[in-house]
Amino acid sequence: MAERSTPWSLGGALRGMFAKKTIDDDTWEDLEDALISADFGPDITDSVISQLRANVDKYKTTDPADLKRMLRESLEERFAAYDPTLTLSARPAVVLVVGVNGVGKTTTIGKFARFLVGHGRTVVVGAADTFRAAAVEQLATWAERGGAQIVRPQMERQDPASVAFQTVEFATREGIEICIIDTAGRLQTKSGLMDELGKIRRVIEKQTEIAEVLLVLDATTGQNGVAQAEAFIQHAGVTGLVISKLDGSAKGGFVLAVQERTGIPIKLVGQGEGINDLTGFTPHVFVANLVG
Repeated sequence: MAERSTPWSLGGALRGMFAKKTIDDDTWEDLEDALISADFGPDITDSVISQLRANVDKYKTTDPADLKRMLRESLEERFAAYDPTLTLSARPAVVLVVGVNGVGKTTTIGKFARFLVGHGRTVVVGAADTFRAAAVEQLATWAERGGAQIVRPQMERQDPASVAFQTVEFATREGIEICIIDTAGRLQTKSGLMDELGKIRRVIEKQTEIAEVLLVLDATTGQNGVAQAEAFIQHAGVTGLVISKLDGSAKGGFVLAVQERTGIPIKLVGQGEGINDLTGFTPHVFVANLVG
């Protein structure tokens, strides 16, 4: 197979498909291939195509433009079945950020801080991942880029729960609106990791409620990434998902696949390396960009 001169995208694949004069057998095969390539997975792909076939028969259309509109409506309806609204009304609003190491958690926190500061919020980041020596410095760099303050451990290998406590205490004292707490992504056992998160939760909840627990997933690892994160999903009280490293046009189907598999809404998506490349998730806009 010849190398592609430009990156593959779902929208690009669909443009050629829907440019034809009529809907035929090749259209359905091409659509199935495109959805699979965009990481929707076989189950969602089969479900979407079955629904589209039924609608095409119902409305007796052979116009590819009608099929494209139906596809957008179908995907938007499925994406919109989950509420992407961030719940950040408490003061301070405390957000725990969890996920396995390597998914882009640290950079996501910096981008999230920037996102919030850009909406006029004051932010402090708590460096409660005290198990990795480099983690605190990396987080400090991204917090500074994001326009946030940072609460660091006061000693090497400080208890993560005490760092979280100090962060919330600092925010309360200084009138800072939102606390983002970084957490460890890997310990020797899953039970140890969950025990630590449970301790962090208990310590914070003595001061205030936890507004959100956001799980960062790496779009490039696909369903394997979800499997790696199952312990967080089962035990950490996750309220929302953040998809990092997302090429919106090539792997956008992963967003729907992970939402439907976990039952947890996507709340933020990161689609680039820059500090501003994290946005809230809006189903209508996302589908428009995905389908073209």
